Amino acid sequence: MLAEVKTSGDIHSTRVLSLDSTGRILDWMSWQDAVCLYVRGAVAWTLGDICLTIHGGMNRDTGEQSLLGLHPIVASTGHARSPAIDPAPALTNVALFARDRMLCLYCGNHFHRGELTRDHVVPISKGGRDTWVNVVTACWSCNVKKGSRTPQQAGMPLLAVPYRPSWVEHLILSNRNILADQMEFLVNHLPRDRRPH
Repeated sequence: MLAEVKTSGDIHSTRVLSLDSTGRILDWMSWQDAVCLYVRGAVAWTLGDICLTIHGGMNRDTGEQSLLGLHPIVASTGHARSPAIDPAPALTNVALFARDRMLCLYCGNHFHRGELTRDHVVPISKGGRDTWVNVVTACWSCNVKKGSRTPQQAGMPLLAVPYRPSWVEHLILSNRNILADQMEFLVNHLPRDRRPH
């Protein structure tokens, strides 16, 4: 049982980047899950400077408090999946709005989450599918105006082409509190055509 948590950042927003032992990126995990890996001896290797120090219980014999330093990137023992597989991030409104940076891709204005909708570029009624490459973020007004027409039919050109984000892009988009060590690692794993110059 943890007696106290001492941290150099916000304990509630800090997440650890989880890898398998070969360095394949898996997902974000909570600091609690990371502690479990350390305690079970299931950490293969780590990267980055310690981002959280966990203060545990007191040793009955020595009277010393246990300390555990968590790294921002933790590789667990074992293999998780085939190296050829880049899992598709789940298509949710939260992930879609993050991909499109909370912008309506018709009018170009920035909105809050409650003011946005998922628009099907080729409407479902016209054979369109609910896939990453056929959906964009739209404000309520533009979505209603477009209706069940294509952008061309509605005279509403798209400001960007919809795309399926890679797993790494999804991880970057899904965490607002990425530490510098984590961001550097993730950016180096982006598809080459999407890396910042």
